[in-house]
Amino acid sequence: MSVFFDKIIKKASENIKTIVLPEGSDERTIDAAVNVLKLGFAKIIILGDIDRIIARLKEKGADPSGLQILNPATDARRDEFANAFYEMRKHKGITLQQADGIVQDESYFGTMLVKLGYADGLVSGARHSSADTIRPALQIIKPAEGIKTISSMFFMSFPRETLLFADCGLVEAPTEAQLCDIAISTAKTGLQFGFEPRIAMLSYSTKGSAKGEHAVKIALAAERAKERITAIFGDTVLIDGELQFDAAYIPATAATKAPDSPLKGRANTFIFPDLGAGNICYKSTQRLAGAEAYGPILQGLAKPINDLSRGCVARDIVATVGITSIQALS
Repeated sequence: MSVFFDKIIKKASENIKTIVLPEGSDERTIDAAVNVLKLGFAKIIILGDIDRIIARLKEKGADPSGLQILNPATDARRDEFANAFYEMRKHKGITLQQADGIVQDESYFGTMLVKLGYADGLVSGARHSSADTIRPALQIIKPAEGIKTISSMFFMSFPRETLLFADCGLVEAPTEAQLCDIAISTAKTGLQFGFEPRIAMLSYSTKGSAKGEHAVKIALAAERAKERITAIFGDTVLIDGELQFDAAYIPATAATKAPDSPLKGRANTFIFPDLGAGNICYKSTQRLAGAEAYGPILQGLAKPINDLSRGCVARDIVATVGITSIQALS
């Protein structure tokens, strides 16, 4: 286990939250639920075929009474959820009958559990696509106050440090305003997890060394984000841009390329100019530098919903349950 993983479990254990796992038909989800029960850092609601899930838990030596097991099709709250979803979406032409069918879907039912306060967060994606997880979140949970852009980030964990990368999984070509939102959301995520965010808005240019429109966009986004971040967080969050990665991360390079930067080459949070750059960098950092990648973690939602990679293992789900629990603290 990594130092970062251990910190997640410890922090989540300090204030137990209830997290929904909608994919009870997936063996990795069952294994993850068993491990969460053993570690005791969260309460679990698991959705699916109740008899099958109970049987699988018993086969793995777990006590099924230690978690809630629900079938969306037969749960007593189905009418409540259908009526609530209908009220949310009737302006889109959804009928009550359609709403009843929709909330029987595990992803929608799980998201409604979070929306109506029966759970604190949701983790899905082992079997479902990202769209299947994110669409209900956008329709039901909505963005947090002051945020218009839902984004994603990764914790990139090394033995001696953990870096924050965003956006690496969701917003393909962010506008200046969206980059600003991503920076603010990532600052909030960093603070939730005990970091002192030092944010670099990354570019192929450092402080006007190139004059291309993309470099200018990053510089303008950095100024806009700095104003909003200062208003929200005060002096607890540092931000600068536009910066090349070496000028953001290497003190000696920063002294030459960006001597006036408040980051001084000590950035720990990196906002990428687009999804291509972010996704490539997180995967190359993971595969070439040996970092453990925790994510994608969704940010900017009013309540935490997180998406898994379909190639995840049970440990990834356990870690994401811990992360989601911590997000639910504020």
